[in-house]
Amino acid sequence: MDGFTDLIGAIGAALGPTSGLDSDEVNHNELIALMEQYQSDEADWSSYALGDTSRNYTRNLVDNTNGKSNILVVVWNAGKGSPIHDHANAHCIMKVLKGDLQETLYSEPEQAGQAPQRLKVTTYGENQVTYISDKIGLHKIENASDTELAISLHLYTPPHAHNYGFNLFDEKTGKKLHIKSAPLYSEHGQVCHSGSTATSGHERAKENHRRSML
Repeated sequence: MDGFTDLIGAIGAALGPTSGLDSDEVNHNELIALMEQYQSDEADWSSYALGDTSRNYTRNLVDNTNGKSNILVVVWNAGKGSPIHDHANAHCIMKVLKGDLQETLYSEPEQAGQAPQRLKVTTYGENQVTYISDKIGLHKIENASDTELAISLHLYTPPHAHNYGFNLFDEKTGKKLHIKSAPLYSEHGQVCHSGSTATSGHERAKENHRRSML
């Protein structure tokens, strides 16, 4: 056993043994504390940190805690990041395992044609933790380094985004695009056979959305 395995077990214990969970039932402060206690050791999680230099980032499933969450290791290529997005009425806790990641927080547009308002920009280093939910706002995550990978651990609970989809927002106009499901690059350390096709489709959807804004 190692600290990372212990963390995954502790998250599972905190969320409970049976499936079925509502956002209001989650004690996110307890989960944040668990994420903060773990001290990153690359030997613990390297088998999950599968990357692909042709993508902005890869999403690698570690565990789903009996259907109550998605726990992912995300590998961010240098200079790459995510679009602005929401979290499908779920809790999102991110811990930086390696490198630095920049989070930009936005308010959700109140009406059509209104751009998301930037509220705050924060850079997080190794072992730092941040939390967001739709009650706080929208965000995007970026690896600002020109040369180095960044790697993060993400806990989404309940796993609404995976089950029901989530929304991307255009930074200039606020136009919303619903994504049915964010694809996984790997599960439990094994690359998904459909990962290349699924992720490419996701990237095409984002690119089509971006082009429609030009």
